[in-house]
Amino acid sequence: MATEYRFSFGPWNISEGADPFGPEVRSPFSMQEKFDMYGPLGFEGVQFHDDDVVEDIEDHAPEAALARAREVKKMLDDRSLVPEFVAPRLWFDPRTVDGGFTSNSAEDRQYALDRCLRAIDIAREVGTPNIVMWLAREGSYIRESKNARVAIDRLREGIDRMLEYDGEVNIWIEPKPNEPVDSAYIPTIGHALALAYQTVDPKRVSGLIETAHSLLAGLDPSDDMAFALAHDKLSSVHLNDQGGLKFDQDKCFGSFNLRSAFNQIRVLEENNFGARGEFVGLDVKVMRTQKQEGSTDHLLGSRKNFERILAKVRSIDTKLEQQFIENRDYEGLDQYILSHLMGCE
Repeated sequence: MATEYRFSFGPWNISEGADPFGPEVRSPFSMQEKFDMYGPLGFEGVQFHDDDVVEDIEDHAPEAALARAREVKKMLDDRSLVPEFVAPRLWFDPRTVDGGFTSNSAEDRQYALDRCLRAIDIAREVGTPNIVMWLAREGSYIRESKNARVAIDRLREGIDRMLEYDGEVNIWIEPKPNEPVDSAYIPTIGHALALAYQTVDPKRVSGLIETAHSLLAGLDPSDDMAFALAHDKLSSVHLNDQGGLKFDQDKCFGSFNLRSAFNQIRVLEENNFGARGEFVGLDVKVMRTQKQEGSTDHLLGSRKNFERILAKVRSIDTKLEQQFIENRDYEGLDQYILSHLMGCE
């Protein structure tokens, strides 16, 4: 039976359009207004940072933060929405300017751990056992500033502490090769899974692959997904697109690399991704030029692109494809795939 895919995105994907070179160009929506948009857009899952759940988290005492998380859970329940994960936003705090777990400061490393343990508590209250670790500042600007071997040990130790803190928590590592740091210690899914296998409970540590992050590493996102699936360690994806080796663009899924999008969906489809309830996550930015009423066009467009491309995946003539492969006629196969995608077979 064909998989019925479930989709998720994060509240930050409905943004006001500020960028490093200009201010906001759209008015903000409240969290409740954003939640109201999920169902009509065809989304069920909500991705969270810890401070999406508890705004101004550092100003809240622990019990007040948990109370706010329970309020958010009720908002989700009232709309039949599901929290997919919570990600501690370590990269914003001044104490993580040189990294969290890999900082040279013992005091700042302790802050990072405390913030992650607090995120686990918030996730539990909002209704998800899943924590995403995007290791944004866990790297260096110059190699001589840190001991890379020690840094990896510290990352493992931090994840171990999280696993020991809560026997039900799952840790999903999201790799990225650079940005905001020049060189990340966990740049690819291979690095992420190697780290996972070193932890005290590897079965609870897996990966989240973002299309643009794989492309920024010079890799093929579908191959990265296949690699994680081969290890049974692909817990989620962030589908988007990327126009070459630039900054992280988070473009609408399928808008730049259509054939790559086809292969990403195909590897998910052929390996039954989603059959255990996994979400197809999107992490896309709306163009700054969009007006207020177009604030969610990129989300609807990305989901529709997924469904259109999925139809292409499901309608491919696999017997003809296999004939090309058996005859080692890869030129013919190339043309068939292109013709199929363009609808001119």
